[in-house]
Amino acid sequence: MAAEDVDDARQGIQSVENAMTVLLALEEGLGPMTLTQISAACAMAPSKAHRYLVSLARVGLVSKSRSSGLYDMGPSMRRLGAESLRRMDEVGLASEYLPELRDRTGHAVNLAVWGDHGPVIVRWDYGSYALPITVRVGATMPLLSSSVGRVYLASLPAAITDPVLASQAETAERSDLTDGEIEAVKAEVRRDGFAVTSGGVLPGVSSVAAPVFPAVGALPLVVALALPTRQATQETVAGLIEEVRATAAAISAEIGHRNPSVTPTANQPQE
Repeated sequence: MAAEDVDDARQGIQSVENAMTVLLALEEGLGPMTLTQISAACAMAPSKAHRYLVSLARVGLVSKSRSSGLYDMGPSMRRLGAESLRRMDEVGLASEYLPELRDRTGHAVNLAVWGDHGPVIVRWDYGSYALPITVRVGATMPLLSSSVGRVYLASLPAAITDPVLASQAETAERSDLTDGEIEAVKAEVRRDGFAVTSGGVLPGVSSVAAPVFPAVGALPLVVALALPTRQATQETVAGLIEEVRATAAAISAEIGHRNPSVTPTANQPQE
């Protein structure tokens, strides 16, 4: 490849990036927007933003209301979004992040989805430290005594989790927690954004889990890490919590979740 081709590949196409900034402004607006609002969100002059909107409207990525004059996502954008969601393999996308989490921490990592009878392990990668447990893919985890289960318990509607809780209470996964204590567990996980358990599923094993948030719909996945309890010092667990949460957040972003607490900035150069 010639030197000028390498430079072009690195530079990209500025007009495409600017057009994407306009589309992202519409996304962040969460509804129809005026030209003034869009240009301010893009840090772009109104006349320049209008030119991009005209071009985007021609290909259906943006539409303009005839009655209000407001801009919004167009039909082509809606079709692209629907097709992207249809093609998405959430488990496959998330699985690509697990080996790096395992290698950074040295501990076993796993991924769970929600099944008919509770959280189901769909991937388990052993780490460098031996665990007194053999977990098979397809195993169903308890809601109250596993970190994965607690994340789902806190994240899904009670109409979904209550029947599973009732079913597990009739099995070996019985819990002595009262209804009030269960509600306190949910509140803690929602507040902290993660769950930690020790010896709940098996003595000698501690676990940290965090939710993967979807673009739309119910919580699809939970990422977790398992380690020998003898290594679960307060300092170690604190570091592992950050690792698991960062990985879950990266997967959430990959799936299409938009974090409302993060406001993107537009630093596009002016043409």
